[in-house]
Amino acid sequence: MARTHQDSSSKRHFHWTKKVGTEDDDEAPTFNSSSNTNEEDKKENLKAHIAMPTPRKKLPAVAVARLRSVLTAFGKNRSNLPFGLGHRVVGTLFGYRRGHVHFAFQKDPNSPPAFLVELATPISGLVREMASELVRIALECDKEKEEEKRAVRLLEEPVWRTYCNGKKCGFATRRECGAKEWKILKAVEPISMGAGVLPGSGDEAGADGELMYMRAKFERIVGSRDSEAFYMMNPDSNGAPELSIYLLRV
Repeated sequence: MARTHQDSSSKRHFHWTKKVGTEDDDEAPTFNSSSNTNEEDKKENLKAHIAMPTPRKKLPAVAVARLRSVLTAFGKNRSNLPFGLGHRVVGTLFGYRRGHVHFAFQKDPNSPPAFLVELATPISGLVREMASELVRIALECDKEKEEEKRAVRLLEEPVWRTYCNGKKCGFATRRECGAKEWKILKAVEPISMGAGVLPGSGDEAGADGELMYMRAKFERIVGSRDSEAFYMMNPDSNGAPELSIYLLRV
């Protein structure tokens, strides 16, 4: 009876195991309480849970393809952005005395122009206008219809209607920077701000006279994909820029 009572009480607190091939039930008890076993099991489970890496959810193949296409297009668009134009640009207005006005925007004096247009306005008339009052030049182009819409950036539009201080002044045409235009921009490259005259050379001097130019830094404000503004930064003015140029797609 005592042996039976002792066995029953010990089985409450100990986990008994039998050796394979033995007939002695009292041999090799394990002295691990049930509470300790549960605590160790919890610790082992916790360690296994911490060590096990969190499985990553795989995106559907369609979503991955779309993401890659967006990233690729974004990378291409960044490389072809208006040649990296920022909030501060270099603006150069130039033209031969008896020729038309050319206007160029550059990221810096060494970079090719991101925007180069030829206005129908004679440069002599624009100089007189600037001598008398502040000049506001607005360049407008038309939006394409929905069925003909193409991904054309505002600075890449080819033809513009021109307004100078509210008066219509014909059309402006976007130009590529050729050897002659690049030669002029290189000639005024050391000038950060100012206006002057460069002597003409060869046939140009006889046909159109001297080259007039004005060069300054401009603040660029992007309103939307259809509107941008460039304000000349002149430290000598009383807060109002002497020349402002607006690009609008309407």
